Amino acid sequence: MDSALSDPHNGSAEAGGAANGTTRPPSTPEGIALAYGSLLLMALLPIFFGALRSVRCARGKNASDMPETITSRDAARFPIIASCTLLGLYLFFKIFSQEYINLLLSVYFFVLGILALSHTISPFMNKFFPANFPNRQYQLLFTQGSGENKEEIINYEFDAKDLVCLGLSSIVGVWYLLRKHWIANNLFGLAFSLNGVELLHLNNVSTGCILLGGLFIYDVFWVFGTNVMVTVAKSFEAPIKLVFPQDLLEKGLEADNFAMLGLGDIVIPGIFIALLLRFDISLKKNTHTYFYTSFAAYIFGLGLTIFIMHIFKHAQPALLYLVPACIGFPVLVALAKGEVTEMFSTCARACSAQTEALRTFCIWICHTVRGFCSSTCSLEHPCPFVQLRVLGGNPASHPEAHPLPHSLGLPSQPGRLHATEASWPSPPAPAESQRHVMPGGCPPARFPPTAPGPKL
Repeated sequence: MDSALSDPHNGSAEAGGAANGTTRPPSTPEGIALAYGSLLLMALLPIFFGALRSVRCARGKNASDMPETITSRDAARFPIIASCTLLGLYLFFKIFSQEYINLLLSVYFFVLGILALSHTISPFMNKFFPANFPNRQYQLLFTQGSGENKEEIINYEFDAKDLVCLGLSSIVGVWYLLRKHWIANNLFGLAFSLNGVELLHLNNVSTGCILLGGLFIYDVFWVFGTNVMVTVAKSFEAPIKLVFPQDLLEKGLEADNFAMLGLGDIVIPGIFIALLLRFDISLKKNTHTYFYTSFAAYIFGLGLTIFIMHIFKHAQPALLYLVPACIGFPVLVALAKGEVTEMFSTCARACSAQTEALRTFCIWICHTVRGFCSSTCSLEHPCPFVQLRVLGGNPASHPEAHPLPHSLGLPSQPGRLHATEASWPSPPAPAESQRHVMPGGCPPARFPPTAPGPKL
């Protein structure tokens, strides 16, 4: 939601001390450099590790249980929804008491922060548990109705290790709830950012461009056109931003002169960078060119944002600089490598419903056509999404007709159907004299040329 990088001391966001009439000493160059460098590092960590975990998340899902993805329609509507939410919060803070609103928000983000932080540290904490740790399994199940009308509302499985992580996260949550300390705020903010990059998936690069382009306009308007975003960022006491004190060297952990970075400037580019990492892996070239390019572009864009903010002494819409960098740099690399078409047409993961429908149809076609062939033929039937081979007879008698099972280490059994995902151009249309001859040397089909084909 908040997507502005601001310097409360030098910019338009005044801090609590200034509001009470006290004058703060100017931040030292060392303190400013430390604050900006820490914000940059804290922004890079959730993007890098969130992108890696998004790959494992995608691989760990079954085809029928894929995570929800952001579609083009969702991406186009997101700036409008975000604008309404931001304006609503601004009006709430103007009409109602800021103290009570922040109390409700603190309790809400206290619960969310504990869950997010527990999910974040769980993979790291598993390495510290001894091998003989009694890791008991638990299940939290809430249902509605009874008998045949019973529906599951919550079905959450966890173990004793998860409970330990939840307890540690609760300590941080209580610390944040009681003190609102900037370190506890940053721990929750980093957890939110990493979970967002890991679990929010764009379905393709085009959708990512729509999302980033829309939020580019949103960010510029609400930061430069009005004071709404900066006002909400100052008033909103919730871990929706990363903060770092510029007077840390003078006041230590009790410092209170903060520079801040909204989580939107991390999560929105981060899910696009994670998509490019999955695209790199889908190319199967053992390189992460687009991921490293977009990651370097993010560093350049955020560094430029900090530089401009420091020069002009005003809060900056970070997406103004991040969006052109994160989109432009990878596109230039794709142009140089001749992979623009693949980048904008290939999904991170194929739609499971469409893939399974095509797979079922192709299997039916292969079985149908094989019925008209001799028992010793091999049929090769290319499809846009799947490669199917029906193997019949003795595999040893057709070694050239069985490259797929041998290359994959699969057993070549007579009559067994092998299906693997693949993508290659459709074969050229056969000549008129060969139109009714099956691939692989099969005899002519035993149905008239005018017989109707299968219907979808």
